[in-house]
Formats: sequence, structure tokens, C-alpha cells
Amino acid sequence: MKSGIIYKGQSLLDGKPVVAIATYSDRNTKTGKVLQTYIIRSDISPLDASKTGADFSICGDCKFRGTPTEDPKRKQAVKRDCYVNLGQGPTIVYKSFLRGTYPMADNRGDRMTLGAGRVVRLGTYGDPAAIPSWVWDQLLTSCATHLAYTHQSGFRPDIAMQSADTKAQAVAHWNNGRRTFRVITDLGDIVKGKEILCPASKEAGRRVQCNACKLCGGNSTNSPKSIAIVQH
Repeated sequence: MKSGIIYKGQSLLDGKPVVAIATYSDRNTKTGKVLQTYIIRSDISPLDASKTGADFSICGDCKFRGTPTEDPKRKQAVKRDCYVNLGQGPTIVYKSFLRGTYPMADNRGDRMTLGAGRVVRLGTYGDPAAIPSWVWDQLLTSCATHLAYTHQSGFRPDIAMQSADTKAQAVAHWNNGRRTFRVITDLGDIVKGKEILCPASKEAGRRVQCNACKLCGGNSTNSPKSIAIVQH
């Protein structure tokens, strides 16, 4: 299986209708060959969800969502700083979903098959905390390794990196045994002894792709250090 709907139901963040779609891709030059997962509203396009604030269902209170607006000239939220281009991956996946392109894969066997032997990325778009944990447990059962990031404090530190917006937030998470993924403005912002530069980043010379790095798996990895990346 190369793609499938691994969950369709209510968001754990606000109870609104969402869908999680897994699709295998080898086109991402940063991550390499990875099973990507998109968490989107099932009843509204990603762009409209951003513009109206309905993306809370899949992003929670992430500050990079921007501010909802009723400006008819805008296609998405004001000052949205998320690195995900809504007009690309999320919109393509949403339109394919509406066309019925993706088969249902919302049972244990199909989820395990999709993830088997592959590098799995939880939340290529959307926060994995919006989806029941057992969905991810099944998807990761036989995977080669995985990548996961969350902005929801305390969600599954065993499998996910905690996104930290400030050094103070990062320190608080470290003190609670969570590894973090932090966006920094300058290389000098890295906390020595606690963080390392993302090996797949431009600043690190893109010396390895995410599918080979394997450092962004929360506490499931052997690395005690957290990851930082310069804002782009």
C-alpha cells in the first residue's frame, strides 16, 4: 500500500471532523523516502481552515497558525508563519481526498502494512495530538523508524519531539524529560550540551536526510540531545 485514510473522525483537540491520510513519497529532498501523514479537516479546505481559524482542530494553539481574517483578498490567516505551504501538499491531499483517491486503511492490519519497513512521519501537516494515540501505535508497529513533532505540551514524549518556541519553553520541557525541536534565528542561539543543529538543514550542509538521521523520534531514540534548526 502506498496511501490510505488511517483515521476519519473527531479531532481530539476540539471534536471537529478531521481525517488523517498517509501517503508514501520519495520527492522530499530533506526527508527522503518517507510515509508522510497529513492531518486535515475533512469538511473544509486547508486554506479556508487557516483563514477562518478552523485549523485549530489540527494545529491546536500553535503560534505559527497566524490570525484568522475575513479579508476577502486573503487566502489564509494573517501573519501565518508555518513552514508548510498550504497551497501545495495539504491542498493536493485534500482535493484527492474529495475525489475518493485514497482507500480506507482505518484498521490495524492496513495501518501496520502502510508503516511496515518504512520511515514514518507523524504530522507532515497537522499535529499528531489531534488523532488517537492507538492510530499511531498501529502505524508504527513495524516501521523502520519515525519522525514526530507536536506543539501540544506533554503529548507522547516517547515518540514525539516537543516543538519549543522559546529557550525558556525548551528548558521547561528538558526538565520534564522531553526532547525538543526548536526553531532559532541564529546559530549562536543553540544551547551547547543540550541541542545540536539539525543535520538535514542548510546550515549543517544537508549532510544527511531525515530518513537516515533518525534523531526526531522523541525519547525513542538513543540521543539525549534536542534538535534546533535555523528559521527559513
